[in-house]
Amino acid sequence: MADKTFRNVVNGELVDSVSGETYDVIDPTTGEVYAQAPKSGAEDVDRAYRAAATAFETWGETTPQDRSNALLKLADAIESRVEEINQVECRDTGKPLGLTMAEEMPYASDHFRFFAGAARVLEGKSAGEYMADHTSWVRREPIGVVGQVTPWNYPLLMMIWKIAPALAAGNTIVLKPSDTTPASSTLLAEIAQEFLPPGVLNVVTGDRDTGRELVAHKIPQMVAITGSVRAGMEVAGSAAADLKKVHLELGGKAPVIVFDDADIEKAAEGIAGAGLFNAGQDCTAATRILAGPGVHDEFVAALAEQARGMPTGDPANEDTYYGPLNNADQLSRVSGMVDRLPDHAKVETGGTRQGSVGYFYEPTVLSGLQQDDEQIQTEIFGPVMTVQKFSDEAEALRWANGVQYGLASSVWTKDHARALRMSKRLDFGCVWINTHIPFISEMPHGGFKHSGYGKDLSMYGLEDYTRIKHVMSYIGQD
Repeated sequence: MADKTFRNVVNGELVDSVSGETYDVIDPTTGEVYAQAPKSGAEDVDRAYRAAATAFETWGETTPQDRSNALLKLADAIESRVEEINQVECRDTGKPLGLTMAEEMPYASDHFRFFAGAARVLEGKSAGEYMADHTSWVRREPIGVVGQVTPWNYPLLMMIWKIAPALAAGNTIVLKPSDTTPASSTLLAEIAQEFLPPGVLNVVTGDRDTGRELVAHKIPQMVAITGSVRAGMEVAGSAAADLKKVHLELGGKAPVIVFDDADIEKAAEGIAGAGLFNAGQDCTAATRILAGPGVHDEFVAALAEQARGMPTGDPANEDTYYGPLNNADQLSRVSGMVDRLPDHAKVETGGTRQGSVGYFYEPTVLSGLQQDDEQIQTEIFGPVMTVQKFSDEAEALRWANGVQYGLASSVWTKDHARALRMSKRLDFGCVWINTHIPFISEMPHGGFKHSGYGKDLSMYGLEDYTRIKHVMSYIGQD
């Protein structure tokens, strides 16, 4: 039986879907229904967009100082209710309570504070006479109403990555969270109503059809999504019909290149942590390792040892590093990828479901896979790490770049020149050196190729939610 009921947040009010329809929200730790959420339809999406369009008439005219102050107050409110927010996020996702509080919650407020400051320091070309008797300057303006779709792996942080820059730039928003994780998004939107005018931030919950309605609606001038490549392509195709601006942060298959001179013990520890964090449900996860010929066997053994020692299970236990996968479909996907291993591959450790209750999966290390294998070319999005042996730097680079994705990568070596060469040639939006997975508010995150386009975080993320206007004035004497 459901013990909670979530509601949409539209025009400053908590509302049910117009139809009254709801859907079940599942606790991934138990596999049982724990809540109901509105199954929003076209009328709900339209109502939210109309509220956002009305709100933009005034919010779009506010000063950067006013928007900055609102975001700073929202950051303070998150900190004052962080225990509640953390509980809500972990119940919905299966994340471990202790680790999520330590590793994710501080960024929830920090991202708002960064964009609160960034709103007041947007830069552009100086005014000047680029034509005789004429002065030109550039205006950077909000785009207008923005539609946003967020994923289930980091529902709170991905929402903040989307709404903080959009609000800082002066836009208004209609956002749909993943159907499996509506809890923290509706809670954050509810909290935000104390600091934002009605209609500035609206959240509607629902399924894929709700998302399609959100993207296809005529009011938004931009749509932004964090999700799968398939979802991104669908969004881009739908938006193209109406020439909406599109911002896509999609899947990844991050190469992790361990050269023979790397510190194997530290590399294995760091890579295991970055590959298994959040049960590997991270588009930047360190799950595709390429190891040099001189260290491959030693590294595989060290990585398997690290994986076997990784505490998984009950999210309430303080020592738990990762909990269940988010949903039954994802458990089936991860299990299927491992079950379909070719004969030349080997399971070094793990490879099976953990327990019979919830969606838990053992930390898994696979070796012997070849470059064209499905498990190398396709994002697994689970606690499964693969290790390939490369022969030289050229082959490592070729294999690293030889996937459809281009989001994140890392290089592990003591050779500074080699690290710089690889950072230049790796076709990924982020390259870490002797580390993997840290994010900071000041630096951009976004990919190439099928990993999408546009940047989250940083000033580049703020600029993505603005438009550029050239203004020219005749200043000559008649």
